[in-house]
Amino acid sequence: MAWDFSTEPEFQAKLDWVEDFCKLEIEPLDLVFPYAVRSRDPKIRALVDPLQQQVKDQGLWAVFLDKELGGPGFGQLKLALLNEILGRYGSAPAIFGCQAPDTGNMEILAAYGTEEQKERWLKPLMNQEIWSAYSMTEPQGGSDPNLFKTTAVRDGEEWVINGEKWFTSAGRAADILFVMCTNGMFIVPRDTPGVEIQPYPSTHNWVKYKDVRVPRDHLLGPEDGAKVLAQRRLGGGRIHHAMRTIAQCRLALDMMCERALSRESHGKIIGEHQMVQEAIAESYTEINMLRLMVLWTAWKIDNTSTQETRTDIAAVKFTMAKVLRDVSFRSLHILGSLGMTNLTPIRDMYANAPSMGIADGVDEVHKVTVARNVLKSYRPHEGLFPSEFIPAKREQARKKYADLFAQDPELEQYADRMQRYMESRR
Repeated sequence: MAWDFSTEPEFQAKLDWVEDFCKLEIEPLDLVFPYAVRSRDPKIRALVDPLQQQVKDQGLWAVFLDKELGGPGFGQLKLALLNEILGRYGSAPAIFGCQAPDTGNMEILAAYGTEEQKERWLKPLMNQEIWSAYSMTEPQGGSDPNLFKTTAVRDGEEWVINGEKWFTSAGRAADILFVMCTNGMFIVPRDTPGVEIQPYPSTHNWVKYKDVRVPRDHLLGPEDGAKVLAQRRLGGGRIHHAMRTIAQCRLALDMMCERALSRESHGKIIGEHQMVQEAIAESYTEINMLRLMVLWTAWKIDNTSTQETRTDIAAVKFTMAKVLRDVSFRSLHILGSLGMTNLTPIRDMYANAPSMGIADGVDEVHKVTVARNVLKSYRPHEGLFPSEFIPAKREQARKKYADLFAQDPELEQYADRMQRYMESRR
């Protein structure tokens, strides 16, 4: 029976390198040069490029891609262990070439793109020469594709796109937009005439597409295949978000515990107060339950497929949002007034926690998915009482001993006495 929670020594050495690299190189870069990884300034690039080269030298660049798609092919379990570290540092995913939303876009490009499309967009995305955004949800339909209205109509050798998209994260900073239409997925350069990015929201953009014309070869995958591509993209994205969320939760716990041992209240350090101990104990337990669930789901993906693991990915998705919200809330309260400022990461972590329950599909939808899929493995019971109704089960069990009772009446009498005793306890 194989049941092992250890990490291969060779890969653990990689993880140790990543942890040191993030702490000693990436965190200082984030603190002094925020958003450096997206800068086109040669002086800033001179700071970023050597770090990315170190990652490449370690064989850790674009780790989310399988070998056949151009990555190292680590699989989801190893990727989960890696993301547990990267998720703690803002620009770490980009330094490692596995930043959202580009990862999902690169994955569907690698899986469904033509050779020409891969040459034109995938390679520049992998090299971070360009950036992308995913334009899916709509103002009137949210993330339900059955309510989408954005369409692409053929006009000679072009497609004409019309519609509105809501919450296109980083759309303003993207070079290309992956636009989900009712009849296909299209790659649209952001500077195409008719692409109108609204002034608000500032980060998750509202984009209007007005008679946007793109060449015929900007259709990604088959016509009418947008839903298939979207599921391929979002399935991976959800588990990757969960992996990085573990890192955020651990950071919140670290801050909580450090504070609990450093401050006094009512004559003793606050870590000796039972309410604080409860917060720490519950946070520690919830984080580890989430971690084991994520690792188990990643293992299942590696051994089956994203589609086969859909129920578990959905369960992980809504669980991570709840754990992040609860743990960051406790940490913020233990930090007190300091937690309400922007002088530690905790305020932004708590403020962003609700978005984890909305991004890549709202939690309520994922709970419905889990419930429906779980119910498929059950059947309604027959008769008035459920299958675990004890009197009926006892009656069936007595039939098993019918021959024995016939041979030994005293044994049957003993069984009768025990039955009367158990019934008297109700």
